[in-house]
Amino acid sequence: MESEIVYPSSTESAVIGSRDPITDVMGLLRPRTVVPAPLHAASPWAVRFAPFPHVRLGVVVDGQCWLSLDGLEPVQLNEGDFYLLGHPPPYTLSSSLDEMPARPATTLARNTIGRGFRIGNTLDEDSYTCSVDFTFDASDATVLLDVLPRVVHVRAGDPRGPLFMNLASLLVFEIESPSVGKSLVLEHLAQIILVHMLRAHAHHTEQPSGWLAALADDGVGAALRAMHADVGRRWTLAELAEIGQMSRSAFTAAFKAKVGTPPLTYLIKWRMRLARDALRNGGWSNAELAAATGYESESAFSTAFRREVGSSPRHYRNAVQQIGEATAE
Repeated sequence: MESEIVYPSSTESAVIGSRDPITDVMGLLRPRTVVPAPLHAASPWAVRFAPFPHVRLGVVVDGQCWLSLDGLEPVQLNEGDFYLLGHPPPYTLSSSLDEMPARPATTLARNTIGRGFRIGNTLDEDSYTCSVDFTFDASDATVLLDVLPRVVHVRAGDPRGPLFMNLASLLVFEIESPSVGKSLVLEHLAQIILVHMLRAHAHHTEQPSGWLAALADDGVGAALRAMHADVGRRWTLAELAEIGQMSRSAFTAAFKAKVGTPPLTYLIKWRMRLARDALRNGGWSNAELAAATGYESESAFSTAFRREVGSSPRHYRNAVQQIGEATAE
């Protein structure tokens, strides 16, 4: 059997405007989904994983195990628990915290039997886990990775637990099923689970950081969603503060405390991310980009782009094309 299934995402350029923060970010990152074979294990067992550059999520379908990331306290994962790892360092999944030799995850392919990797006697299996890997467009991966902790843990007993249990059942069904359309369903299901993990993290009692933190705040979140819904509007601080139902000074302070930058600075940076993406992947002209990102003229857009990126839109587009041509040779 194949040890993993890869689902590439669309290569189309991100659409500018009329969306929400999470949808915008996912569109910009173009997640590429890899679904490794599930792991069936009988105690005692331990598997060592190498660092991963982007995002990995997993679920304990049956039994329990321990998740131990280097430098962090171990996390006990029980049946129905989901975990999300943001740019994780080396880590171990194990049946207990007792010291034991951990086999490298890369060696598991040698023991593949049936519909997954197996460790130990099948009759004594006491842990069944599934995982999904996401890799992103490297140019913009930090927009998500910078606001994620190393571990997001959603317990089966949490308020969102029943929803995640249903998602886990669907994930297992599709992984184990030979049904027609499996690859398409898994690609979209994996992204649905990722979005729900981001939502759960955004509304966790221990507040996240960056734009995810803003989504859980009524005032700042409303203004942030408005900016993303109409990125081409010529927003003023007064308009955004009114949406957030605060004075301009209070809104600016609250936005900066949550997101890390003042509101109009955030808006400019987001516009330029979208512009860079469009120049890399789409057929947008400078005039079209200027209108789509809220600038009155090409020159105003070019000035803002140069200030943020360090080169003019034309030079940026040409540089990207030259890199692409060199890579293709």
